[in-house]
Amino acid sequence: MQRGLEWLREGVGLWRRNPALLTFASFGYLLILLILSSVPLIGQAAASLIMPVLSLGVLNTCRTIDEGRKGGPDLLFSGFKTNLGSLVAIGGIYLIASLLVILITSLVDGGALMSVLRSATMAEEGTPPPNLTFSLLTALTLSTPVIMAYWFAPVLAGWWQQPAAKAMFFSFYACLRNWRPFVAYAVTMLIMIGVLPSLLIAFVGTIVPPLSTLLVLVLPLFLVPVVFASFYINARDVFGPTAVDERIGD
Repeated sequence: MQRGLEWLREGVGLWRRNPALLTFASFGYLLILLILSSVPLIGQAAASLIMPVLSLGVLNTCRTIDEGRKGGPDLLFSGFKTNLGSLVAIGGIYLIASLLVILITSLVDGGALMSVLRSATMAEEGTPPPNLTFSLLTALTLSTPVIMAYWFAPVLAGWWQQPAAKAMFFSFYACLRNWRPFVAYAVTMLIMIGVLPSLLIAFVGTIVPPLSTLLVLVLPLFLVPVVFASFYINARDVFGPTAVDERIGD
């Protein structure tokens, strides 16, 4: 459990070594997925398929910084150079599994969660449906194994050349075997990334409202790259140093 508590702290240390590059990679990843998702009809599917590829690019950026090597913005797209087929397949499997989670949840709760996701119920009724908590718990329970299978899959496919199914299987097994550090990591993430910044913004807002607005804009510039860096740290801890000796981005 101790390691789970330290993943975020070490993520801060990694970010401090090259904040500009890691911030660019993190927000570049989010921006590309956001733009793709906004494309009508095919946007969501395209974003899901490319997500593991870009995720590997961010992790390659973290790895380059961690190993003390020079790298540039092109590292974000380095995932396109390594086992691309498996990475895209991982995105496809993750998309299908996520849709199945939504479908099963809808069958269980009568479509309550789906209506909230579409913002229909909240907009028309003004209040959430009475069984929303049950819907969220159901979705969380069903989606947890999916997230576990995806968590390390881009790393295993990109750095160890694993096929999609094998990468997702070993990702799930690694998360299951290390569930204690991950529980500690999740709790720490909730407190440090969710609760404390919200309390800080609310407190500052009662004293100097304009400053709280500035914090809303500035804090993500630090928090988002640190979260991505912590993803790399836990992958490095669970699987050890990468076995490949390639120079990413060269």
